Amino acid sequence: MTYRTVQRLADAARPEDLFQGQWQNRRTKLDDFKPYLHERWAEGCTNAWILWEEIKTHGYTGGYGAVRAYLRPFRTSPTAPAARPPSPRTVTGWILTHPDTLPESERLKLKVLLAGCPELVALTGHVRVFGKMLTQLQGDQLPQWIKAVRADDLLSLHTFVNGLERDLAAVTAGLTLPWSSGVVECHVNRIKMIKRQMYGRAGFDLLRKRVLLA
Repeated sequence: MTYRTVQRLADAARPEDLFQGQWQNRRTKLDDFKPYLHERWAEGCTNAWILWEEIKTHGYTGGYGAVRAYLRPFRTSPTAPAARPPSPRTVTGWILTHPDTLPESERLKLKVLLAGCPELVALTGHVRVFGKMLTQLQGDQLPQWIKAVRADDLLSLHTFVNGLERDLAAVTAGLTLPWSSGVVECHVNRIKMIKRQMYGRAGFDLLRKRVLLA
């Protein structure tokens, strides 16, 4: 062993201090199901075998030993160790994903998260109703949706609604009519790609010729 290795071993106050590099924060098959285990443990189910059988029905493919080892500290501590909370970006992804396409493990974690935050419950409901209007062209329901949003204390959504109301007719048309500017945006992206291929070394005349002759 090198001097640094011996010094690190000697200075460690607990075994966890030795977990570094590739072993630090390493994901396991059980990570996605830990919120569900916490919830079931809080409900009074403390049988590791039963909990293992339950999460297997939700898609867990790991063994019983990993579940038993994770639950062992629960029996000696007054409360279960807190799981790492998901990031705001992750939660946003769960909310914006259609419920039918959201994986079971993520649906369970979102359910646990919503159970402790009424504001997120309201936000999720409004986002999914708006998504339904957007995908099913139900623009006639926009005024009713705006009224429901105003009734909740959600400042970020109120700001969004203010922007919609500044051009309500156009937004309603966009949520009702089958046409969109997708084709135009496609051509804009194509022109930008051609321009970037020239690395800024040519002027508008060459760009025009390349676009027209493509």
